This record gives sequence, C-alpha cells and structure tokens, in this order.
Amino acid sequence: MAREAHDERPRGTMTEKEYRMAERERPELDDTDRRILEELSADARQSVTALAAKVHISRAHAYERIRRLHEQGVVLRYTAVIDPARAGLEASAYVTVRLKQNTWPSLCVKLRKIPQVQHIALVGGTFDVMLLVRARGTAELREVIFDRIQPMPEVVDTQTFLIFEDVDVRG
Repeated sequence: MAREAHDERPRGTMTEKEYRMAERERPELDDTDRRILEELSADARQSVTALAAKVHISRAHAYERIRRLHEQGVVLRYTAVIDPARAGLEASAYVTVRLKQNTWPSLCVKLRKIPQVQHIALVGGTFDVMLLVRARGTAELREVIFDRIQPMPEVVDTQTFLIFEDVDVRG
C-alpha cells in the first residue's frame, strides 16, 4: 500500500484500516513458495538454478516465483548475517522501553536513525518496545542507552539486559 511521501510513520507501522486491508491482501503461499523462502533464508547467494534444483522446479518457474514474492512484499531484501564480535561489536544488549501513550510512530522514526540499534520490536507485556543494541564497547553502549535513547521524550523508562553470548540458530 503506497503512502504519501510526506507520511512520517516508519515502515512497519499501520493504521487499523491498513491492517484490515493487509489481512485481505496477504498473499497465499503454497508449499513451493515456502520451500523457496526456506532456501533463500538459508543461502540467498545461491544461484536460481541451484535453488530450483533443490525445490524441484524449473529455473524459469523459480525466477517467476521469486519475482512474485518480491512484488507481494514477502521477500523484502537480501542481507548478510555478521558475527558481531568478529565485526568489532564487543558489547550487545537487549533494551526494553516503556513509552508514553501514542508515541510509537515518532519513537520508531528516531530509533531507526541510531546505527547501533539493530532491531526494533513493538511488543505486548510489561514494556512496549524491545531493542537489540550493538556497540564497539561498553562505553559506546552506555552512550547510546543513557545519552541517546533514555532522553527521548517518548521514553518513560528502560531496562537493559547485557548479552554475554550470541547463538545464531539460523545456521
């Protein structure tokens, strides 16, 4: 659904009407689509020929299915999975945030501008937002949390959970 260029809401936030429309527009995925998604998730760099062979469809059919998955917004982008410690990001934490009512859209826009914030999730429970923050060290992690996130007017309070070890279960 196209939004006006001046719409400041972050990608991923929708009005109630947009949610209802998205529910109706959700693409039907069959077993072949799901197998293609599994293959792309495991190795997005593999050739379409290799993917097609693993899924047992023709290369042309695989190209068409992948194109459709892109057009339908099922596949958003391709990215590399990076080992944070080897990339020099020695300090990581999950940060939970409680926010003032009705401030999620503006907070999300601000958080997306902080490079150390690698994941943002609106959640239900005793807090409203969970962040994954990665930094070069504890001093930078402290600066991001105390000097950049906590002072935001949308933030009521935060709680920080340091990550001692990461395990990527995706392979």
